[in-house]
Amino acid sequence: MKNRLFLFFTILLISNSWAQELLPPIPASEKKQLGFINDPEKFPEVQMDFPMAAGPFAPNWESIDKNYPGQPDWWRDGKFGIFIHWGPQAAGESGDWYARRLYEEGTEPYLNHLKRFGHPSEFGYKDVLHQWNPKAWNPEALVKAYKDAGFRYALVVGVHHDNYDLWNSTYHPWNSTKVGPKKDFLALWKKELQKQNMRFGVAFHHEYTWWWWQDAFRADKNGPKAGVPYDANLTLADGKGKWWEGLDPRLLYGIPIQYDSLFHEGKEFTIPTIAFGNQGIFGNHLTYAQWYATQWALRIQDVVDHYDPDFIYTDGNSTQPFSGYKSGSGYKSNAGARVVADFYNKGSKGKKLEKLSIVKFLPTNRGAGRTFEGSYPQGIKSDQPWMADMAVGDWFYQPDFYYDAGMVVRALLEYVSRDGNLTLCVSLTPDGGMDEGSARMLKEIGAWMRINGEGIYGSHAWKQYGEGELVKDPKNPDKPAKLRNLPGGKLGKRHAEFQFSTKDFRFTTGKDGSVYAYGMTVPKAGEVITIQSLKSKGLLEKPIRSVALLGSKKKLNWKQTTEGLQITYPEGVSLQHVVGFKIQ
Repeated sequence: MKNRLFLFFTILLISNSWAQELLPPIPASEKKQLGFINDPEKFPEVQMDFPMAAGPFAPNWESIDKNYPGQPDWWRDGKFGIFIHWGPQAAGESGDWYARRLYEEGTEPYLNHLKRFGHPSEFGYKDVLHQWNPKAWNPEALVKAYKDAGFRYALVVGVHHDNYDLWNSTYHPWNSTKVGPKKDFLALWKKELQKQNMRFGVAFHHEYTWWWWQDAFRADKNGPKAGVPYDANLTLADGKGKWWEGLDPRLLYGIPIQYDSLFHEGKEFTIPTIAFGNQGIFGNHLTYAQWYATQWALRIQDVVDHYDPDFIYTDGNSTQPFSGYKSGSGYKSNAGARVVADFYNKGSKGKKLEKLSIVKFLPTNRGAGRTFEGSYPQGIKSDQPWMADMAVGDWFYQPDFYYDAGMVVRALLEYVSRDGNLTLCVSLTPDGGMDEGSARMLKEIGAWMRINGEGIYGSHAWKQYGEGELVKDPKNPDKPAKLRNLPGGKLGKRHAEFQFSTKDFRFTTGKDGSVYAYGMTVPKAGEVITIQSLKSKGLLEKPIRSVALLGSKKKLNWKQTTEGLQITYPEGVSLQHVVGFKIQ
């Protein structure tokens, strides 16, 4: 027995040593000082050399487009997913980007942080990680609630901009198994999702972390702590004798990156604001950029190799990671394409490829999807896989979010009718629970999906996505009027109170070939509604032979005319939010 224990611990020590050797050291110096390069077109794209699996996919978007067999059936069947956008940033109860904004003097997150934890020179984000212990987190109960709400897949945040890996990370010591709760959240989420037969994706938001933290290297300008540096300025040596001894703050916060007098299109900007319509290459930090892009990729590959997700998602507001533009500013490389190619080559070894990659705002590519965050395609979009990523309230928890099931199902129909998916964020509380409002909303969504899901799951867009009131854009009065849609942005009170009429419909084609027409509000009993797109001698190739109201067994009074399909809404029906008609 002693010999077995000795062998076990010897193997453990060797494996830990091997993992540390795999972690590339932070570069000690820069080889070149090229200054800030304003035009990324003048900087050649760096071809990355981190390990990549052999296979049909080369590390470029052309190869990915050419060799991808098409979106997997499970993605189209799913249509509606939960975005588990949760982690220690919820601790601030200050919404999205709390980890960065707690260092922005005078902002609400900064003031919330002072009340909850103290001053960021003494208790910074690293200390938030240390104390974070979500005791109410019950993945089994949460995933059951998600399944009951009608979600068919989950996209779980593996790492957000805060640079904290929510798994047993091989390449990054600032992770949830070593700092904070000592839990492998990805493994535990996946276990419960598999029990419920839900597909599992992982979201990576750490591409621009290397410059996102720059405010954490500053100090207050006013008050009793004016001039006292925030905690990102601490070094590895400063941790001696403290809880974070042996953890290098640079691996969490990055390094200070300073360039003066930055302008784009005549407007001045700073490094922290470069993502907001600006661009450029950090010519004095190219060695560090190469190191960071490599580490970014290795961490994604780590999840692919050890957790085998069905799909991966990379966040950012540029066309691809490390593009030189917006969130991809700072560096220009093929790291994004190389990661996707590696993922697909691994997923296609000896079997049919059923993996999917989503790169936020990627231009049209058959081999990788894109997203629409709180916005809509102009019409039906079937040239690549895509999803909407939409948050109820915000991407991280804050008190007093506005919860409404009707706004969610209407948002779902805006996307599904255009041939996309909706991946919805319903934020968990700091301790990992679900507040009363979100729990109630999910139950109502589930009840609606059980009645109406047959026209959602596995559906395709019909010949047009909808009909209804046409409105002009007051900012562009000369342009043609467009169909009135649910407002974009994060879901809240204005979406819940947005008024549709009984003239507003969204269409899908179900798996059985039936046309589904969803009325965006519930008609009054006895009201005659007209669906103009379903008129005789119109878009339908054959006359209508049956019309049914989903959720009701009552026989409908209907007729198809040259004006449209006219339906008398029946008495004694108690349906909510949106009504669905099945037309054959």
